[in-house]
Amino acid sequence: MPESSFDVIVIGGGPPGIETAVMCQTAGLSTALVERELVGGECHYWGCIPSKTLLRPNEALAQARKVPGAREAIAGGVDASAALARRDVNVDHWDDAAVRPLVEEAGVTLVRGHGRLAGEREVEVEDSGGEGQRLSARRAVVLAPGSATAFPSVEGLLEAAPWDNRRGTDSGQVPARLLVLGGGAVGVELAQAWRSLGANQVTLAEQQERLLPDEEPFAGEALAEALRDGGVEVRTGSEVTRIAREGEGGPVRATLADGSEVVADEVIVATGRRARSDDLGVETVGLEPGEFVAVDERLRVRGVDGDWLYAIADVTGIALFTHMGRYHARLAVGHIVGGDGPTARDDAVPRVVFTEPQVAAVGLTQTQARERGLEVRVTTGDLGATDGAAVVGEGVGGTAQLVIDSHRDVIVGATFVASDAIHLMHAATLAIVGEASVTTLREHAVPPFPTVHDVWLELLAAG
Repeated sequence: MPESSFDVIVIGGGPPGIETAVMCQTAGLSTALVERELVGGECHYWGCIPSKTLLRPNEALAQARKVPGAREAIAGGVDASAALARRDVNVDHWDDAAVRPLVEEAGVTLVRGHGRLAGEREVEVEDSGGEGQRLSARRAVVLAPGSATAFPSVEGLLEAAPWDNRRGTDSGQVPARLLVLGGGAVGVELAQAWRSLGANQVTLAEQQERLLPDEEPFAGEALAEALRDGGVEVRTGSEVTRIAREGEGGPVRATLADGSEVVADEVIVATGRRARSDDLGVETVGLEPGEFVAVDERLRVRGVDGDWLYAIADVTGIALFTHMGRYHARLAVGHIVGGDGPTARDDAVPRVVFTEPQVAAVGLTQTQARERGLEVRVTTGDLGATDGAAVVGEGVGGTAQLVIDSHRDVIVGATFVASDAIHLMHAATLAIVGEASVTTLREHAVPPFPTVHDVWLELLAAG
């Protein structure tokens, strides 16, 4: 087996892995990036990019219909074939030729194949033909293999050939009837996307009592109302107990705990994620395959001596978002290259559900803040009451909420539910990270007029 040596080896070529490899190489460390599939990873080809592309036409039409003078020009609904074609363009037709130069032009060595740990600072790579090579790292190995759909233990589910998130975003056909399991971000986005693309019947089943159960209750309630208004049947507090497909390619029949049934042509599973650590060789360094990899505040893997093994992004189980994976990459590289860089924070995680309306949140919810022992006060604002909303269109509204640490007088959490809510949230992120006092923000942070950012005046005045 041929052998090669590098300063750093990164396993996983998604955005966090690419960023890690390029930054290490740019810092003067010889770096190898190991990827078994497409360089660009889950996010680019089967996650964030295609799902948001499929959601965008419905969002644009919904917003235009609120604008007198624009809505009169709208004829018809979403053109599914055009939307799917645009999706194909945005994912580079599932070809990484356009992404590879980001790696290769930086001087990173791209190694194609399945990378597995083979002991301390050692990685074995098996290519598609079964040939192998051994890589050794002088300084660090970084694990960034990502995550995959976790299938729940439902009788008959796997035999029914369910869609995971990949099939849920790369399908070239719109199913007539669709059942979505899970009311988190992935489930609600795909339910709205396929309904807007022309699915006649979309049923969303969430086992808990509300959608987006990890967010503020008003966010899930508002989204459930919007989905129902858009023709999605939302069933909360609904556990699917059995699924059966009637013959190969036939319809799927799902039985719920209350005895009711849902018949669909396809079923999407969006009930959670699992770490891609089951075939990563982690057992060679004393870790448990198939589990999320625990790390410290410097992204070093816990339980492995020598400060040579790092893990970033989804495989850690910490905030499974591409932007957080890239944040991990920046922090890890700061320590790998020898700097005394910052350590990871978990109190300002940005989260966006790209439905119409959007749910954009950052930091802690009320419940999370109180669980951390904080004494908090909560302020809410009506986006529809701003002059900016009237300029944007008729019926433009939404809700904004701040969670404020009463003792420190700083914002620790914010949630916005509205069209384009994402454009309101980064100000909250900056306020949380910068720990700006509410008093200072109230006295000196001036929002531009006329915009919906005026809601900050209401939020801060009440805070």
